[in-house]
Amino acid sequence: MHRYAQTNVQLFVQLRSEGYSTEDRERIREGYEFAMRVFTGLFLPSGKTFIDHLVGTASILAALHVPAEVVTAGLIHAAYIHGDFGTVRKGLTEAKRKKVSDAVGEEVEEYVARYDRFVWRPERIPRTRDALGELSLIDRRVLLIRLANELEHELDFGGLYFARHLNNQKWHQEYLKVYGPIMAETADKLGFPLLSAEMAEVFESVVATELAVEPHIRGDQPVAFLIVPKSYSRQVGAAFYQKLLQARSQYCDHVNSVKRLCRKCFRLAGRLFPTAS
Repeated sequence: MHRYAQTNVQLFVQLRSEGYSTEDRERIREGYEFAMRVFTGLFLPSGKTFIDHLVGTASILAALHVPAEVVTAGLIHAAYIHGDFGTVRKGLTEAKRKKVSDAVGEEVEEYVARYDRFVWRPERIPRTRDALGELSLIDRRVLLIRLANELEHELDFGGLYFARHLNNQKWHQEYLKVYGPIMAETADKLGFPLLSAEMAEVFESVVATELAVEPHIRGDQPVAFLIVPKSYSRQVGAAFYQKLLQARSQYCDHVNSVKRLCRKCFRLAGRLFPTAS
């Protein structure tokens, strides 16, 4: 079991012991109150509440004694990815940015916005490690939030509990086997050797662990998902508009697929029946 906080109370106690000032703790508390509103009812595929993961990420950052703004950003880092702002549009918008800025300040919001735009795919992880010298201070801190997020997902074998089948677990373990050492090395290059050592230890433990699938939460959710109370009812207009956008997107995808197929057919016909000279 790890030492990091999983509840707001545990985090607040940690912040005092880590020497964060009253003003810093107030800033982080504001971040938690904002997280309560936009991540209500959200769960990870493992069944863990999403806000626990956010608190855990902030706790890892606090243990590194980074500025309070970075800890606060870690506490709401997925706001534009999974946060519910009561609007139909997904992703980052100027209206959402203003809401976040009003709640936690422009500096914290900038970290969260850059986190949303930060490309994090397996093939990019080595390139990110090799390009650290090209990153600004704020982007280096955004990368640190990303690494803290990755570590938090693996604590207590949480990443393995995402899986629904043994094959999924094996894929995840292979991912950590290949990219885990690179992520740990990246943390070291950022100037956090203790984080690097912990990441290496945790990732190696996950790779070496055989975990039964049976205790997993039943369901087919691959990412964070929402569970709402029975008394909750979505506004009819918003729900209809969201369905309309989804149908439009599917239609556009279908049209684009047909266009690509037609272009391939024309190219093939051109090769089979070249124009006579």
